[in-house]
Amino acid sequence: MPGRHAKVVVDPAVPEQIAELLRQNRKILSRMRTGWAPDYKRPAPVIGIALRAVFTVGALAAVLIGLGLFGDRAYSAFVVAMSVAALLIMGVVLIPRRDAELERIMTAELDLYESAREHEGHYVIREDLDEQGRTLLGRAQAAIEAVTDSSVNAEGLLDGIRNAVMLPAQEWEIARLLAKLSALRAEHEEVVAEGITPEVAAVAEPLAAVLATSQEAVTARVEALERYAGHVGEAERAYRARNQIERFSAKLPRYEELLAESGADGSAVPELGRLGEDADRLEQALRDSVKSAHEAFRHLRD
Repeated sequence: MPGRHAKVVVDPAVPEQIAELLRQNRKILSRMRTGWAPDYKRPAPVIGIALRAVFTVGALAAVLIGLGLFGDRAYSAFVVAMSVAALLIMGVVLIPRRDAELERIMTAELDLYESAREHEGHYVIREDLDEQGRTLLGRAQAAIEAVTDSSVNAEGLLDGIRNAVMLPAQEWEIARLLAKLSALRAEHEEVVAEGITPEVAAVAEPLAAVLATSQEAVTARVEALERYAGHVGEAERAYRARNQIERFSAKLPRYEELLAESGADGSAVPELGRLGEDADRLEQALRDSVKSAHEAFRHLRD
């Protein structure tokens, strides 16, 4: 798939913050598919802070007691108290502290791992798809991208709100179905590759037909997206051409002025005058293209 296309497709029902976390960490999600899990637990900084506080208070208390003993000339007890204080201070220093950057990385990986486990089945990564699935998803994403990046969409000539809701839903549904197809196709091919008897073939062939029919159904979804993108493309071309004609039309008096001042042949004037007619034709072409795009969108939704 082209670089701009998402390599992690997330169910639109997943909260956006978590969805973005999943999209940005495909490599770790891929490792999880092979059984990887963090081999460390979430740090509990409260315990370390509490221990340091206890040791610090104990050390201060031992120092105060030692000073009192020193004042009473109980030197042996003073040495013992100060030794205890020194040990407690060493304890504060030696309580292990995690490196801040390492702790940040570990915490981020744990957050991702827990989110991925919680939302398992609600995201698809590139590695979940076989070659056919990747190709088909790439086509769907290219069509969606063509619509969402178009000027006619940005200018509100299409149904922007429905596009923002329907297109991600279509992408997710296609990715989800392709992931299932890819997994079943791999399992089917693995069994068949072992060599099968005629009795098993009688079962395997109908199952292969189910896979083929499902592939055709998903392909039909993708082709519907591509038809919609095609109509949007026609509207986009008409929109740009209309804007270019309008820009030329706005400058027409300057062209006419130049002709008059230069004494050049005026035969070009009628051609320039037809710019207005061209603009009207392009305006109608734009309306027709947008109407066709709306029709294709309704078909896609049904």
